[in-house]
Amino acid sequence: MTQRYLMPALVVMSCITATYEVTAEPQRFELWSGGPLPKASEIPLLKGVRFSVIKQREPEKDGYDWLHGVSIVRHKGTLFTCWGNNPGRENTVGEIVRGRRSSDDTQTWGPVEMLGPGVKENGKMVEAHSHGVFLKQNNRLWAFLARFGRGKGHFAGLAMEAFLLDEENDCWQSQGVVAQGIWPLREPVRMNNGNWFVSGCDENWRASVAISHGDDLTKWDTVKIPVDDRIYTEANFWIDGREIILVMRNHSPIDPAFNCAAVSVSNDYGRSWSQPVESNLPMTTSKPYCGTLSTNQRYLICNTVRDHNGRRWPLTIAVGRPDEKTLCRMWRIRDAIRSEAGDTQNMALSYPHAIELDGKLYIVYSSGIGGNRNHAELAVIPVSSLQVDK
Repeated sequence: MTQRYLMPALVVMSCITATYEVTAEPQRFELWSGGPLPKASEIPLLKGVRFSVIKQREPEKDGYDWLHGVSIVRHKGTLFTCWGNNPGRENTVGEIVRGRRSSDDTQTWGPVEMLGPGVKENGKMVEAHSHGVFLKQNNRLWAFLARFGRGKGHFAGLAMEAFLLDEENDCWQSQGVVAQGIWPLREPVRMNNGNWFVSGCDENWRASVAISHGDDLTKWDTVKIPVDDRIYTEANFWIDGREIILVMRNHSPIDPAFNCAAVSVSNDYGRSWSQPVESNLPMTTSKPYCGTLSTNQRYLICNTVRDHNGRRWPLTIAVGRPDEKTLCRMWRIRDAIRSEAGDTQNMALSYPHAIELDGKLYIVYSSGIGGNRNHAELAVIPVSSLQVDK
């Protein structure tokens, strides 16, 4: 922001008004309170992390060139995962959602299954299903997936469609479109007022959220964030009573050399939002994941090093002290090249999703070579390794 001030300049026998431009430092939302922001080389690599591959990208075998947006949940002792697949380019009609299950804590994975098959008319695909999120409610397992493609525009007709696991027949059954104008990017969380809350982006690729009608998961109200003409998109969140802090991917940085996450805040359970501002936490242009550990430590997973320069590596986790709202410590989860994985070139590491189970944080993410031609990977981290000294 540039402010103009009129400053008098004294000269001999006359008074001239000179105009100066003073560039004000933008006010930033404080997400980071850990001192000087670290570069990648200054951040320690987490130890004791167990890695595995959920699904390799294998277009020569299954015909799917694009894979992205992995989610994970545990239901009745089984881990369920899902992701978007496309034989062609991303965000085109032809996208579907597939997944795999593990009943032995990720040691092995079962066959690939179909969750969202897309919408066909007369044998032709007319709408896509794409990656979404899971939710357990009343001992039932839901999946909320993106659906788009009918009409003109980037995500024409974007909607959130609900699927329910039919455990008797062991298949996924559509419950229909439950919200308009939102691509869900974080599993719904139940708020203190009894409604569920989910975040994502809208048909114009701007941040949006949806709020359920109590425990009825087939009815949601969509609320758009007041981003004006800025590209703040792909939102995630923390909830604290009535307050929701929304963290967004930022494609409109004030300073391109210092691209940081954007933030908007609601104090009425997500019904209205503050004008978004940039934070003081660097973040590349990718979807973040926000969560809270059983230790009451908030965390954010993305690519948040000071020198990310738009790259999607390394994959990092920033954590805070118990019961605090800011983040103060950071670790590298995975580097661009992990020799044990057989990487021969830098891998983009993006779109994380996480759940905590039995004292471990299970993080699923995309690992690929560009164009979101990814593998679906998993990293399992002991929660004890994320403690921060007071």
